[in-house]
Amino acid sequence: MQRSTRVSCFKRELAAAVTLASTAMVLALLGACTRANTAPPPPAPQNPSPMVELTREHQRLDSIAPDGKQFTITGLLSRPIVVFVPKGATGAEATLLVHFNGAPYVAMHAAADQRSPIVLAAIHLGAGSAVYERAFAASGTLQRIKAAIADSLAVRFGSDLRLSRTVLSGFSAGYGAIRAILGWREDAASVYGLLLLDGLHVSYIPDRTPVANGGAIDTARLAPFVDYARAAATGPAAGRMVVTHSEIFPGTFASTTETADHLLARLGLRRTPVLEWGPGGMQLLSTVRAGNFLLLGFAGNTAPDHVDHYHGMGAFLQLLLPSDDTR
Repeated sequence: MQRSTRVSCFKRELAAAVTLASTAMVLALLGACTRANTAPPPPAPQNPSPMVELTREHQRLDSIAPDGKQFTITGLLSRPIVVFVPKGATGAEATLLVHFNGAPYVAMHAAADQRSPIVLAAIHLGAGSAVYERAFAASGTLQRIKAAIADSLAVRFGSDLRLSRTVLSGFSAGYGAIRAILGWREDAASVYGLLLLDGLHVSYIPDRTPVANGGAIDTARLAPFVDYARAAATGPAAGRMVVTHSEIFPGTFASTTETADHLLARLGLRRTPVLEWGPGGMQLLSTVRAGNFLLLGFAGNTAPDHVDHYHGMGAFLQLLLPSDDTR
């Protein structure tokens, strides 16, 4: 199959969804929120994978940021929030994309590639989901960040740029911030859409005991995501959600495949097997669509396969924000 044909296959997959309106893998830590004045625990270890993947291309984005304006907001989190306004995003209402975890330039490319104006707030706090969950343990943290961004935009762009809606995305451990945000009614109510990039994890019960060895996944920690997914699946008025996952099996905590399977079981949905090319040489193996909920399962159980999900963020964001949606 020619490369153009492979890419077109994935483009057709994107169109179908629209109509329904580096180094190593970033480790996830699945502990409870700690007090604000204590240091977060180190990331939970995972079983190292001996696998090496040499088949897929694992294309990577240019580390040079695309055209646009950048500034930082300090004092709200432990590290500065990087705000990026792509060239051409001014002069209209824009979606605020708050992204958690990963080098900001990747999310910048994703924002710049969208068909509708995007303002990006990139938040990278370190390794492990606990540091992200801890940062948003207090109610209203997201609202304070949004207000600070809006004030900064007003100073720099005046009335030429207004924020109309908020989308959250998380790569790998970044899901910890999203889980905390969904736990607060005011913050959760302001979220128009969620994008989870190979990063929905929970611990096993007992700890570090896989299901195959008699353990179970901690489903209580998945409840906020199940609730949001169920709402998105009901139709256009209840928000949007896109979830991607690889086949990586950490061994000491639940994999993104296991957590995805739990979401589907609670929603009463089943996968449709496919074999298509995805962004950057990824291989799509399964899809699930219901209302505004979309789940995509990809091949791969190595660190490069994991990072592929972040570098494919632009394509996945298009699934979440189709150009014909004017809400």
